[in-house]
Amino acid sequence: MVRVGSPPESPRPAAPAGPAWNGPVWLIPITATVTCSAVAVALVDGDARLAVAICLVVASAAVALVTAESARRGSRIVAHQARHAAATGDLRARHQAEVAALLRGIAAQESAMLRLTGEQLPKAILHVQQGESAEEVLDGLVRGQVDAPEISPDFAAARIAVLRSVAEAVEAEEGMRDSAQRAFVNIARRVQAIVHQQATDLREMEERHGAQPDVFGDLLRLDHGTALIGRLADSIAVLGGARPGRQWQNNVPLYSVLRGAVSRITDYPRVELMAVTEVAVVGMSVEPLIHALAELLDNATRYSPPQTVVRVSASEVQSGVAVEIEDGGIGLAEEARRRVERLLEEASAGLDLADLGESPRLGLAVVGRLAQEHGFRVALRPSAYGGVRAILVIPKELITTAPVSVVSGAAPGLDALPAARTRKPSGPARGAVARADRGPGNRRDGGEQGFGEREFGERAYGARERAGVAESDDAVGRTANGLPQRRRRLPATPPRVGPPQAAPARTDAGPPPRAADPAPESPEPGLWLAAFQSAVSGDSPAPGGRDESLDEGER
Repeated sequence: MVRVGSPPESPRPAAPAGPAWNGPVWLIPITATVTCSAVAVALVDGDARLAVAICLVVASAAVALVTAESARRGSRIVAHQARHAAATGDLRARHQAEVAALLRGIAAQESAMLRLTGEQLPKAILHVQQGESAEEVLDGLVRGQVDAPEISPDFAAARIAVLRSVAEAVEAEEGMRDSAQRAFVNIARRVQAIVHQQATDLREMEERHGAQPDVFGDLLRLDHGTALIGRLADSIAVLGGARPGRQWQNNVPLYSVLRGAVSRITDYPRVELMAVTEVAVVGMSVEPLIHALAELLDNATRYSPPQTVVRVSASEVQSGVAVEIEDGGIGLAEEARRRVERLLEEASAGLDLADLGESPRLGLAVVGRLAQEHGFRVALRPSAYGGVRAILVIPKELITTAPVSVVSGAAPGLDALPAARTRKPSGPARGAVARADRGPGNRRDGGEQGFGEREFGERAYGARERAGVAESDDAVGRTANGLPQRRRRLPATPPRVGPPQAAPARTDAGPPPRAADPAPESPEPGLWLAAFQSAVSGDSPAPGGRDESLDEGER
């Protein structure tokens, strides 16, 4: 039985034609019978000859009748076979035509499905994600499209329905994503406003209580914690598609940018600023660069032993300026390094808050997002110290000439800054003392012994200066664009008594140094966060300079 959709069959051979019953063939049996009858009659005796003859005549007549009937039936069979063969040929030809049409239709539908899944659906999703409406996307995909004749209208309608459903689902999802991102950005902005107000209040309190070291030290620690909260709010804003923090109008020296980045991490005493090229960063990229560097520094300090140092340097390369951050941690395995680089690539491709999962790690995601928006290039390599070396390349377009330092004979931002230090192999290092005394009580009670007090010591001096405490005359210098660069200043009042330690004699005016400052004249790389914030925000303005602020709260 032939069915539609059954596989095509090879043509069967035609049925052999039957004997030509209309010819003399049917006479052969009768002739043979008559001949045999005549021979039999001739051979028998006279008495039996008549009976034999009668029997033979009857037999010959019967044979003739049977032969005639067989010939008639054979002719009918031959005619029926001919008609059946003709009908079978027609059915076979029709079946083969139908199978060919079905195969062409299946091929056309397969091609349409491949085009739908490989071209139309990705294009529709991309256009919807870029902001177009589902109807606009469908009109653009369907308009001018001519389907193959083999594609049925039902199939074409079903394909358009699939496109519409996917486009509308993606549009709804993107709407929810945008709403969530806007909500996160609004929350981040509220937190930033609170942080800004908190920082302003803390500065006022520091000015009022600058003469009380215990209160002042606590306020400075609160100030630093407020800065960390501001960085987290900035990270949420960046992942929500907004800019981090304030916008800068003037160019800022790269060294000041690095100081601002160090000021926004928890373990700032462990950061050692090495050689930094004398360039400046254009204003629009200052805050994004500070934030990206702060996230890399935070990762370096978090994932390395607390007694190790994180080294930061910046040098000019062919494509711009490369900032290198090296830690002494355990390093990254090859698989972990590829995973981190993949996270950076995904963040550069548009990773946001919805893609971070239940336990988000914001640092590298924020770095990748900022790198994608501002053209930074970030790479992770093994460090010579056994840890990880993070390299951030600032493109040439974001680099300009650094302003000339007012402080003569000093490398930009190194000797002129009280926070800058060099690690000496001989003698007790101040960083080691600081890390040993970094507890809250030690920082409060030890004056300048711990890194907590040293971090904010310059700001304390500024408050004491306003309270009438004498300082050295060459304490302040400014760059051409108004950013402060300061030399180490000494208070004229006796310091608080700290843990007794040996210290070299001082030749300058003022009381002897605290026991925790064995080398007061040797600069140490690090950052005095509050001093920098206080100086650049205008607490100690210099004539002719323009105050800029790296305060976390300012926007």
